[in-house]
Amino acid sequence: MRASLREDILKAGLKVMFKFGYVGATVRDICDAAGAPTGSFTNHFGSKEVFAKEVLDRYFQTLQGRVSEALNDSSLSPRQRLERYFERMSAVLATDKWGRGCLIGDFSIETASQSKLLRERLEAIFREWRQPFVACIREAQELGEIDATFTADDLAEFLLSSWEGAILRMKVERSPAALDRFREIAFETLARRA
Repeated sequence: MRASLREDILKAGLKVMFKFGYVGATVRDICDAAGAPTGSFTNHFGSKEVFAKEVLDRYFQTLQGRVSEALNDSSLSPRQRLERYFERMSAVLATDKWGRGCLIGDFSIETASQSKLLRERLEAIFREWRQPFVACIREAQELGEIDATFTADDLAEFLLSSWEGAILRMKVERSPAALDRFREIAFETLARRA
């Protein structure tokens, strides 16, 4: 097997799973999109579940890069960094005309009751995803930029959960209205100066 065939299948799988979801994406669909024989899929991954975990990990790695880029920008205040992250992610979602959301959220809905492997990975992803937000919120609270009524952990959890919910509504409505509403409310009420 060529080493690149595995990579081709993974790249195609991300696109196919975004389009059809975990349940709707068949191994044949993924292999067809990659231009690979179906036998290559099982040779490289063993199962659709194991493949989906790897696709999810790659998606999360890209997302972590976006989080790091926004939340580690020392030229901005912590609150500005948080606002910038959600603005940038809204722009990314706009490129697909509000039709494609977040693979983490999509998989959470589709696979949590079907796959222990994926449910546990998603749980770990949410914990890991939250940490840079906790650090940024805590810094903003220490500077008085964000209200300290709630802990940084709770605010980070709430922001990410609310964001994922807004993305789901965005996909249904094919409109940025839910994302705009999220950003306005989050930064005018939850992140109000103490």
